[in-house]
Amino acid sequence: MEQFRPRLLEAAAQMSVAQMSVALSERQQDQLLEYLALFARWNSAYNLSAIRDPEQMLERHIIDSLSVVNLCGEGSLIDVGSGGGLPGIPLAIVHPERAITLLDSNGKKTRFLFQVASSLPLPNITVINKRVEAFVPEQPFAGVVSRAFASIEDMVNGSEHMLAPGGRFYAMKGKLPEDELSALPKGIKVEQVHRLSVPGCDGERHMIQLCRTA
Repeated sequence: MEQFRPRLLEAAAQMSVAQMSVALSERQQDQLLEYLALFARWNSAYNLSAIRDPEQMLERHIIDSLSVVNLCGEGSLIDVGSGGGLPGIPLAIVHPERAITLLDSNGKKTRFLFQVASSLPLPNITVINKRVEAFVPEQPFAGVVSRAFASIEDMVNGSEHMLAPGGRFYAMKGKLPEDELSALPKGIKVEQVHRLSVPGCDGERHMIQLCRTA
């Protein structure tokens, strides 16, 4: 995957908005490219993504995830419905000091996540193979992030029990989902909406930050 290093560095440099800027060390570049290689290798057997081309995986998965690594607050974070580890693994690579939990109900996908965490290695990652509503953490999280949840309402309803007081939800979306925002559960409000500038992405991308009203 070495051939993709120039594109990875170019995309990171293009994320020039202050809160999105990403400076990658050589070690982090190596880890992201190794993650891409593992993703491509395991994808056919584990159905991690409908995208089969590694170049498109880089663009639509890894670079897309890098666009939010500095928008997910601070403290412990759980990536619900993590699937192939997006955005949790890129976030864990960029912020090795941050404890990040990857939660998915699919056993094949969590086996892949275990493999990534041990191979790179990423000691700040914990992998949990459970349904969102069935996982009760010992300590609640400062943040809950999701990239591929069915709806924001489902994300909040399913994972609110994991969120610490004063914590935040971070929902990655394409076009701003006005209908989903109008259906937010009582006691949840939109705190910030970030329109993302993702290099190589022609469509709209947003990060929606939500919090409790009390």
